[in-house]
Amino acid sequence: MFDEILFPTDGSDGAAEGLEFALDIAATRDATLHLLSVANTTRGAIDTLAQDETLEERARDAVDEAAERARERGVSVVDAVERGNPHRVVCDYAESVGVDVVVMPTRGRRGLERFLLGSTTERVVRRSEVPVLTVRPGGDAPATYPFEDVLVGVDGSDCARAALDAGVAVADQEGADLHLLSVVDVAALGPEVRTEYLEDALEADAQSVVDDAAAQASSAGVDPAAESVAFGSSISRAIRKYVEENDVDLLVVGTHGRTGFNRYVLGSVAEFLVRTSPVPVLTVRAPEREE
Repeated sequence: MFDEILFPTDGSDGAAEGLEFALDIAATRDATLHLLSVANTTRGAIDTLAQDETLEERARDAVDEAAERARERGVSVVDAVERGNPHRVVCDYAESVGVDVVVMPTRGRRGLERFLLGSTTERVVRRSEVPVLTVRPGGDAPATYPFEDVLVGVDGSDCARAALDAGVAVADQEGADLHLLSVVDVAALGPEVRTEYLEDALEADAQSVVDDAAAQASSAGVDPAAESVAFGSSISRAIRKYVEENDVDLLVVGTHGRTGFNRYVLGSVAEFLVRTSPVPVLTVRAPEREE
């Protein structure tokens, strides 16, 4: 799962903190770290040829600085500087090279002469065919590796099953405890339709989703340490509450899920969690047929 890692960098403080996390993984796993910096040469991003050249020089400086740090840690490095639209370049590079995961911080350098790494990260999360591991710089506690408790949000969709496959693979590789959680969005019901009978039915449905996920995990050789159903008026808050109360250090979600009054839209939940989660978030894109 973490043998070939891509880390896009813009040389910002946020990127530096994310780099240390990526290096922790690469050093522990004896993985190859791909360092990529993108000079944003899209229309409207630059005004002059001199600015274009400056952007490329700064991108090279960011990669060189990160590569030096990686080599200090004894990590094998492949470095690249490319031009174009940052999120498209990142996604194309990840797919063409065949990396296992893209590691990105959720914010970076600001200013018109830099690409906005936070915005780029969200676009990569939505579009990448490769799982994306996001880390929020400046949190209450730094992201840690190896992972010991992995939480997968499940809703029965194909995308959630893909996220479960990734979560199981990580838990198996790390020897971590696997947690499964399905959340019933009571706010989506509305007061006019919310009844005890309906809530019981939704809870039973969510429990069935968790049971199926547990069976899938067990068949892959990982028996879940915890299987839970929660009710909440905010899906993201319910997931974050579970993370905080159970010492989870990696959250795994699909970027899209089922829609409808009795399912949460995991796409919006995933994006919110990427921005706010106190622990790293591994996102797995939905199969094309669900988009």
